[in-house]
Amino acid sequence: MNHADVRGAIAAWRVEVEDAEWRSPADIKARYPSASILSDNRVIFNIKGNNYRLETKVNYDAKLVLITRVGTHAEYTKWTL
Repeated sequence: MNHADVRGAIAAWRVEVEDAEWRSPADIKARYPSASILSDNRVIFNIKGNNYRLETKVNYDAKLVLITRVGTHAEYTKWTL
């Protein structure tokens, strides 16, 4: 991982996600109001005091969340979403 300083924050987020029962984007927004819900079941989470962005793909039926990208706020502004 290029950004070793965010590992702990991602680990804490992962523990929360593993226990989550998300059935829709509304469930995610209830827990993470600053999350950005995108098309194709993609969700952007703000991590580590809003210093990092975590792009994910959510399969609500299978209860799976795949991390597709991690980057700093500055890197995020260059992503093609």
